[in-house]
Amino acid sequence: MLGLKPVKIWFVCGSQHLYGPETLAQVDAQLAKITDYLSKEAGLPLEIVTQPVAKSSAEVTDLCIRANADPECGGLILWMHTFSPAKMWIRGLSQLTKPFMHLHTQFARELPWDTIDMDYMNLNQSAHGDREAGFIHSRLRLGRKVVVGHWTDTDVHARIDAWMRAARAWHDWQGGRFCRFGDNMREVAVTEGDKVAAEMAFGFSVSGYGIMDLVDVMSGIADSDVAALAAEYETLYDVMPVLKKGGDKHHSLLHAARQELALKAFFAEGGFKGFTDTFEDLHGVEQLPGIASQRMMAAGFGFAGEGDWKTVALVRALKVMGHGLSGATSFMEDYTYHMVPGAEQVLGSHMLEVCPTIAADKPKVEIHPLGIGGKADPVRLVFDARLGDAVSASLMDMGNRFRLLVNEVTTVEHPALPNLPVASAVWECKPDFKTALQSWILAGGAHHTAFSFDVTTEMLEDFATMAGIELAVINADTTIPQFKQDLMTNEVYWHIAKGFRA
Repeated sequence: MLGLKPVKIWFVCGSQHLYGPETLAQVDAQLAKITDYLSKEAGLPLEIVTQPVAKSSAEVTDLCIRANADPECGGLILWMHTFSPAKMWIRGLSQLTKPFMHLHTQFARELPWDTIDMDYMNLNQSAHGDREAGFIHSRLRLGRKVVVGHWTDTDVHARIDAWMRAARAWHDWQGGRFCRFGDNMREVAVTEGDKVAAEMAFGFSVSGYGIMDLVDVMSGIADSDVAALAAEYETLYDVMPVLKKGGDKHHSLLHAARQELALKAFFAEGGFKGFTDTFEDLHGVEQLPGIASQRMMAAGFGFAGEGDWKTVALVRALKVMGHGLSGATSFMEDYTYHMVPGAEQVLGSHMLEVCPTIAADKPKVEIHPLGIGGKADPVRLVFDARLGDAVSASLMDMGNRFRLLVNEVTTVEHPALPNLPVASAVWECKPDFKTALQSWILAGGAHHTAFSFDVTTEMLEDFATMAGIELAVINADTTIPQFKQDLMTNEVYWHIAKGFRA
């Protein structure tokens, strides 16, 4: 994936000097076995780096300072093998800026009932030590994930995997840059937001440019490179004859290819990880970027339409979370409904820009009129989304905080859409159409979303914890009364949460 930085996870074991060198030697040996197993057998997406056993306040503090300073450290896994008095963790954890996960496990799966003695008890007291650690984490009001189970269990691996993916996305946001061509769509509220607050909360910045900055780059792209990319389109997709070389509208395909090459060059120069544009600011370009935006998403960039920079960043985050899986993540919009009682469905799409990574079959390259923007007909990829479980997520600026809203959905089979000239997905919402939509609207959910077949609610929960932001989930267990109560409770909590941290 373009722009993806190397990330490693530190595995940190806590103990103390009380038990003597023989016990600490056993701790070292058993820690090495656990981390070796997790590194080689658990199928985890990130490299694990074993750290020296932390046995004093000075060692914990040094560890946290080193973690903060290491640009490749994406987070820490903490585990108390024996008993590590929590006061010695206060100074270090109070200044730790990297996310951490608390693994509550122990070395042996079974107790040696016939031979167990106090030496064994002193060595294997994670049940004791991790409770001490959990207290100080809670006392310090530190957001973290707690995973419980034996380190060889596959469900433990799955939960660590989810956390690692969220940690990689969070790491990717730190210092990340996103590009905004023009402003947001005029008079639209939800695509607005406080970019200063976002950089403070999330670590990424949003920089504005005029569309002519892109046009200038387009003018410098070699015609031969444009022709080569257009030819590549013909090998990858089913291209309408009118767009092929020699066709009446081949020039439109060439212009779209020039847009893609210019975007790649512009982002490489500026170090951007995603972008947004708007159909209301297209001076100097012949057509709104369609296939160019779609293919940039497929390469891993974040994208959203109409100046919606928050969804740009969210799409990029979900792309990073799903890295190494199917890659099926896209910008999306809830466009229209099928409201037949008992068979309600959402038709998701956008006027052009849906990522081909979610396609069920080979996309088609087509050209059709676009009723807005006042420009030439844009070239776009047209396809139906694949079937299966997915998440639809939205990030909103609520004024005093950011809210991440998630709905679990399932894309389903549907009648053919022969006259729909854009990519689309049809899904059913959990727990049901009316409950999901009422909840979404009560939560102030945006019409733009990041849509993914790879990312799970657990990953997004972990991500929200790392970011320290509100999370609202609509799933099979959602009821309107409880969801409304949760929103009201959240309103109070997030208003005074910083005070709770004193």
